[in-house]
Amino acid sequence: MELQIPFAILFTFLIFLFTAFSIIKRSESKTLPPGPPKLPLIGNIHQLIGGLPHESLTKLAKKYGPLMHLQLGELSNVIVSSPEFAKEIMKAHDVIFANRPYLLATRVVSYDATSISFSSYGSYWRQLRKICTVELLTLKRVQSFQFIREEEVSDLMKTVASNEGSVINLSKLFTALTNAITSRAAFGKKSKHGQAFMSSVDEGLQLAAGFCIADLYPSIKVLQVITGIRPKLEKIHKEINKILDIIIKEHKESKLVNESCPGEADENLLDVLLNFQAKNDLELPLTDNNVKGVLLDIFTAGSETSSTTLEWLMSEIMKNPKVMLEAQSEVRRVFDKKGFVDETDFHQLKYLKAVVKETLRLHPPVPLLLPRESSERCEINGYEIPAKTKVIINAWAIGRDPNYWTEAEMFKPERFLDSPIDYKGTNFEYIPFGAGRRICPGITFGMANVEVPLAKLLYHFDWKLPSGMKPEELEMKDRHGITLKRKGVLNLIPTCYRPK
Repeated sequence: MELQIPFAILFTFLIFLFTAFSIIKRSESKTLPPGPPKLPLIGNIHQLIGGLPHESLTKLAKKYGPLMHLQLGELSNVIVSSPEFAKEIMKAHDVIFANRPYLLATRVVSYDATSISFSSYGSYWRQLRKICTVELLTLKRVQSFQFIREEEVSDLMKTVASNEGSVINLSKLFTALTNAITSRAAFGKKSKHGQAFMSSVDEGLQLAAGFCIADLYPSIKVLQVITGIRPKLEKIHKEINKILDIIIKEHKESKLVNESCPGEADENLLDVLLNFQAKNDLELPLTDNNVKGVLLDIFTAGSETSSTTLEWLMSEIMKNPKVMLEAQSEVRRVFDKKGFVDETDFHQLKYLKAVVKETLRLHPPVPLLLPRESSERCEINGYEIPAKTKVIINAWAIGRDPNYWTEAEMFKPERFLDSPIDYKGTNFEYIPFGAGRRICPGITFGMANVEVPLAKLLYHFDWKLPSGMKPEELEMKDRHGITLKRKGVLNLIPTCYRPK
């Protein structure tokens, strides 16, 4: 259905665009990084049309270099596609590039960008970061959720076993699993609104990629309305906010009733946040909306990215039968004597962990890391990066850089065996979770939600593709959005493994 825009509005819009573009052109520095020629009004927008942004940017970088300038509408963008320049941004000049640019979706859906992922760099962000790293998402607290993971993954195993020999939608099961684990860790129980909540979160993530027309021309507010993007985002926010309001109200009422039982208060993540809120000794007050913003972050990292990674893991394993055989052999060798899989012996699963790392290399959960914005002028490799420049780091391209990875497009988990390369932000050729001050604080929580179900699925079941499909025929296309989800669902057929 085409959007009908009255001529007067369209004419005004074009005048605005022309004026904005003229101002931008006059202010451009001659020492900006190289980039493709720019068209009047739109800059380089046309070069991203018709493809997935991370793939289009990778192709452009091969021609114009790993530090590339693009003009997207009103916005001056620098695209980083190599480990060397990623290190410059996220380590050498990390403070300058620690800010986040304005994105309509994060302002509307994520409580005026007050979550840890999207908030501006400063005192408030440092306070949230400290709460997350010291209290909320520590290794000890993640380990305390082991019983939740075991119970929910056990339910998944029962569901799969009950459908032995039949085609099952693993994509749907992975979403339900990670949503259940995250709900119980965050709220202490599964939410009856879980499916509606995650559906809204997923829709919001698809709109938060930063390439919608309203984000590219932020000064022209009417675009937010005539494109329909703001009404859609406000609807998503209303649905999310309604559910979180109910949950927070229930927790506050429950805490009042149970004040005489100290020891039970910190069992879930929401209670930890509400305790900080109640203490009233923070440098900056923690409002209910701030709490909701953090909860949205937790669900994005703990549920959305975990389920996406599980999908890609099983997809790559099915596409590479030798990898399947090796991973299953290892898991069964380690756990056959016990007859079950538990987390205490996960340190022995070296090949399985290599499979996870290789999957994250080829399919980083967020292919274009959350954008950064320069707080002041900066010089990199002789090029000037002006203040207020939007910086996009292409983790997808960096993970496939042939200068760092042998047979970069091939799925080869053995490259990580006995390798010191890790995803904790010190190896800039491998940054699926970012690096520097803005590295994802929920890595430990998210990875636990991936490794445990994967090990059990490989231990308890043998797998085959439906309808006689051959491994090389399995669809591996991406879907557009802030997270790198599969375009289609993953359907597989399980057969129960019975140790001799």
